[in-house]
Amino acid sequence: MYLGVNVDHVATLRQARGTVYPDPVEAARLAAEAGAAGITVHLREDRRHIQDRDVRAMRREQPLPLNLEMGNTLEMVEIALQVMPDEVCLVPEKREELTTEGGLDVVGHYAALEASCARFRDAGIAVSLFVDPDPEQIEASIRLGVPMVELHTGAFCECGGAARQACMEQLRSAALQAHSAGIQVNAGHGLTVGNLPDLFPVPHLHTLNIGHSLVSRAVLIGMKAAVSEMLAVMRGYTGGLTR
Repeated sequence: MYLGVNVDHVATLRQARGTVYPDPVEAARLAAEAGAAGITVHLREDRRHIQDRDVRAMRREQPLPLNLEMGNTLEMVEIALQVMPDEVCLVPEKREELTTEGGLDVVGHYAALEASCARFRDAGIAVSLFVDPDPEQIEASIRLGVPMVELHTGAFCECGGAARQACMEQLRSAALQAHSAGIQVNAGHGLTVGNLPDLFPVPHLHTLNIGHSLVSRAVLIGMKAAVSEMLAVMRGYTGGLTR
């Protein structure tokens, strides 16, 4: 199991004052030094945090594989094809939301996603789809032929007790369904050092993409310490195999 660090909210802090600091590229470098396996940035339509220049600088100036989260729009597809990240993760996006509120409707937007996936495949960019742990959405992702899905863990993180167990079972079933079709299973949204242990019964998890809680912790103890803390929790439940 690997840790991908989303540095969007380093840029959120910068944009709040319109300064040049803190620099999300420097945050990415520090995450790499602490043992992160990849970096994620979400270039939103409204550019509320990450800016176009950040994406290009991430590609040039930090050492880890770059995962570009993006809506499936013509503008974003063209930007991705120019920047050539290692991966793109297609996500739903609404201007009024504070953060991504759910998974892609792969079933309902199949044709549009199929066209974009074909362009990325031809360019040699790996595609992941951010999806709810729903069997119909997983099946549609399988039919699209994408190499990865990222399971939306938001509902799992927002509940507790029996409800969390039910969410975990949905994630478990989705992971088994995707893995059986040869699809890499990633997960993310709302994950913290506190709720991670409840997630680990889900099988075949490859990469956990974590942002807000890591950056929030980094404000208090530093990015390297926050990444190291998260990795320590992950290692405790994966037999020391986590990078």
